[in-house]
Amino acid sequence: MASGLVIRSGEGETITDRPERTIRVLVEHEALTLSLFRYEPGEKGPDPHVHRRHTDAFYVLEGALELGLGPEVARIDGMPGTLAAAPPNVVHTFRNASDRTTLFLNVHTPSMGFADMLRAAHEGGEEDAAHFDQYDPPEDGGRPLADAVLRGPGEGSRAVLDGVTTLAKSEGADADGQLSLVEVELEPGATYAEPAEGQVDVLYVLAGRVSVAAGSDARPGDVVVGPGSVRNDGSSDARLLSLSARREHAGCPRQESNLRTRFRKPLLYPLSYGGSGPV
Repeated sequence: MASGLVIRSGEGETITDRPERTIRVLVEHEALTLSLFRYEPGEKGPDPHVHRRHTDAFYVLEGALELGLGPEVARIDGMPGTLAAAPPNVVHTFRNASDRTTLFLNVHTPSMGFADMLRAAHEGGEEDAAHFDQYDPPEDGGRPLADAVLRGPGEGSRAVLDGVTTLAKSEGADADGQLSLVEVELEPGATYAEPAEGQVDVLYVLAGRVSVAAGSDARPGDVVVGPGSVRNDGSSDARLLSLSARREHAGCPRQESNLRTRFRKPLLYPLSYGGSGPV
């Protein structure tokens, strides 16, 4: 079985970890940045904004995330299993308007230097952070709400084959083709095959345990980075989230080393995120 790099739950680069919020970068690559957010009740993201060159997506893990999308900033309650993706020039914002903790994944495809922007903002480099691909809503309100990708719990295109059930929540032309996001359920003994050539693929384990390579496995909250397949060697079903981004969107070469080496560097940024700036 081809190997994959496993990032354990709790690992990654912690941008902030305060009582009211945690932001942790799990995967950083030119084609895709994946981050884990914890928002306590009342925590808000940035004001409504757009990105002109990339897609900003949210997948709710626990609790409830209120999303604002489109020219009218329509309010949508995202429950666990909800995906909302704002492709270029779709207005969006988000907050925890509930009375409980919210956990969600945030995906930028291509990355456009999202993690670097966070670092610059927290080091006081506001001028550097301002170069990030983020802008106020255009005067015409931007693209219509219908151009956003919105799939609630259990919604998507379902397929079943050889003990593998997939629920595609973003695929094909969704999100301008910049993001594929699929929920995967593996029966015991089933294998989820490696992604297509030319993609950056990341697996986030939602439940159960999967084998990644000889002597290595991944459990809930772990991330598996890089081409390869995973197998459910446990006695109960395993659930994964498969995220893929095309390398050509980022203009990066098709070399596995470009993906792997980014995650072996020391974590040098014990920073704090101090407000509702660009996110």
